[in-house]
Amino acid sequence: MSRFSQPDPELGHRLSRRGMLGVAAGATAAALLGAAAPAIAATGNATAATGGATPATASAAKGRGRPVLPPGRLGIQLYSLRDKVSTLGFGPVFAELERYGYDEVEFAGYTQGSAGPITLAQLKRLARNHGLNPIGSHVGYYSDDPNAYTFAQNLTKVLDDAQALGLKHIGTASGPFRYGSTVDAWKRAAEDFNTYGAAARARGMKFYQHNHSEEFSFATDNPKVRLYDILLKETDPDLVHLEMDIYWAYVGQFRFSKRPDGTPAPFEPLNYVLRQPDRYPLFHVKDGESDPSNPYGYNMTDVGDGDIDYQRFISAVTRLRGHRMAHHWQAEHDNPAESFTFARRSSAHLHSLREKC
Repeated sequence: MSRFSQPDPELGHRLSRRGMLGVAAGATAAALLGAAAPAIAATGNATAATGGATPATASAAKGRGRPVLPPGRLGIQLYSLRDKVSTLGFGPVFAELERYGYDEVEFAGYTQGSAGPITLAQLKRLARNHGLNPIGSHVGYYSDDPNAYTFAQNLTKVLDDAQALGLKHIGTASGPFRYGSTVDAWKRAAEDFNTYGAAARARGMKFYQHNHSEEFSFATDNPKVRLYDILLKETDPDLVHLEMDIYWAYVGQFRFSKRPDGTPAPFEPLNYVLRQPDRYPLFHVKDGESDPSNPYGYNMTDVGDGDIDYQRFISAVTRLRGHRMAHHWQAEHDNPAESFTFARRSSAHLHSLREKC
């Protein structure tokens, strides 16, 4: 199902992700689920569909150059697999990801829905048992509910849980729109982020913000100023990091390469990273087919089926001196047609990419 069937797909994504995050604080002790037969069957079907190809064999099929993807740095945002987590549990999902060649996972909630409760200690151990490094997690920014599981309402609890999981990064997929879309509103949000970043740093973690396309729009009181530029300028680079969702950044390029008055304001998402690569420890690797008739410019696809040049993008970042192993690349699809198929195909494609000689 295309996310663009929604009247406001970006808002729909934020709200559905917030709903998943809302249950994160309720994780309690229970027995872990073992690897389930449906998950194993899914693997068999997936392998048969590709003629037995695995990420390793697929990567050998596209040349002899150095792999674009650094070893040990392919992750997946578990939001993409929320249907499988809620029905099968984390165990079968992690088993599939291990088979597909993933190295890391990024959380969007720590409970399993109908599959039963799980403790953070069990969740950490389960991931490690399948060779998966828990690299980060998305948590809400703020809420009107004083008991909400967000940075603004329960910072200590959020950081306690992240620390219990051994996360090195803890962040939010919420935009900095808490106080509005003016220059001063984003300066206030930047102060919040600096506070969360300082608290995370004191625990040995990095706080990060994940963008959608609206971050690249313009301040309502100064249409010459791009909001994302305010975020970069007003946050301390030692305290606040960014997870660029590459797909949504290119949607932002499509939507906001002109100011409200129609004057040109082009930008290239990759250049933001190349100017300040240390600020981008994490990326979301999400793909889309170009569609100028769509108000968002793209129709979301599985990674490898779209028009975003990931050979170019990932190579440009990893070729920077000292940066090959400095970043983490998380595959994601907001609403995949079949989530295990998305995970398998995305891994195979990214492992297949080779640098140009």
